Amino acid sequence: MRLVWTTDPHLNHVPVSAWERWIGEILDQRGDALLVTGDISEGDDVVFELCRLAEAVDQSIYFVLGNHDFYQSSIATTRRRVMEICREHSRLTYLTDAQPMELLPGCFLIGEDGWGDATQGDYHGSPVRLNDFRLIDDFRRIPQDSWRERLTREGMASAERLRQKLDSLPPHATNVVCITHVPPYRDACWYEGHTTDDWWAPFFVCGAVGSVLSEFSESHPSIQMTTLCGHTHHPGVARIESNHVVHTGAAEYGVPRVEAVVSVNGDQVTVKPVHH
Repeated sequence: MRLVWTTDPHLNHVPVSAWERWIGEILDQRGDALLVTGDISEGDDVVFELCRLAEAVDQSIYFVLGNHDFYQSSIATTRRRVMEICREHSRLTYLTDAQPMELLPGCFLIGEDGWGDATQGDYHGSPVRLNDFRLIDDFRRIPQDSWRERLTREGMASAERLRQKLDSLPPHATNVVCITHVPPYRDACWYEGHTTDDWWAPFFVCGAVGSVLSEFSESHPSIQMTTLCGHTHHPGVARIESNHVVHTGAAEYGVPRVEAVVSVNGDQVTVKPVHH
C-alpha cells in the first residue's frame, strides 16, 4: 500500500496554478490514499477546501487539523463542521474523530490533531505569541493569563483521545502509523536543521501526546511505530525509541507539495521523501 503524505498546504494562500501542480503531483504518485497532517486552510473555508480536495483526488483522504484550521472560528465549531462534511463525503476521514483503521493485516492508521501544549520549554520567559491567540475564538475570548491553561488542556484532550485509540488496538497489531499536526517531541520539532529552543517549544511541541506515544512504544516493543507530523514547515527525522520514528514534514506558503510516500509492505513501513 502506498500512502501519499502532504502537510501544511495552507490552501487559502495557494493560487490556482500551484493548486493544480500540487494535485498533479499527488496523482502522479499513484497512491492508495492521501495523508494530510493539518493546516489545510482556515476555519472559514476549511470545509470548502476539503470538499474541493475530495473532488480532485480519486482516493481516500485521511487527515487531522492544525491550529490554522481553527482561525476565524472556534475549535469546537470547526471540528463539528468537519465531522459533518466527512459523513457526507465517503473519501474524507477526520482521524481525530475515527477509530484505528486497519490498512493491511496488522498495520493500523490512527490520528490526532495535537496542540502546542506549553508543557515543553519556557512558556513564561518566551516572547513568542502566535496568531492563534487573536484569531481562534477560544483564546481571543479569554484573558491572556488563561492562555497557558487552555493550551495544556487542549494537549491533554488530544493525548487522552490518542490513548484510547492505542488501547483499542487488537493483539495482532504489528505496525502503527500515527499522523498528527504538532510534533510530539522536542527532538522532532525541526527548524533549519536544528531542533527547537525553549522559546518556541511551548507552542510547537505537544508534550502530552509525546508521553502517550512513548508509553505505548515502550510497553509494546514488538509494535513498530511511525509518526508523521508538520507544523514547523521544516523537515527532519527523529528516532525516539528503537521501535518509534517521527518524521516531520516541510512546507512553504503558496507552494503545497507532496512530502513523502509511505509504503506499507507486510511488517515494514518506509517513508521515502519526495523533495529532499
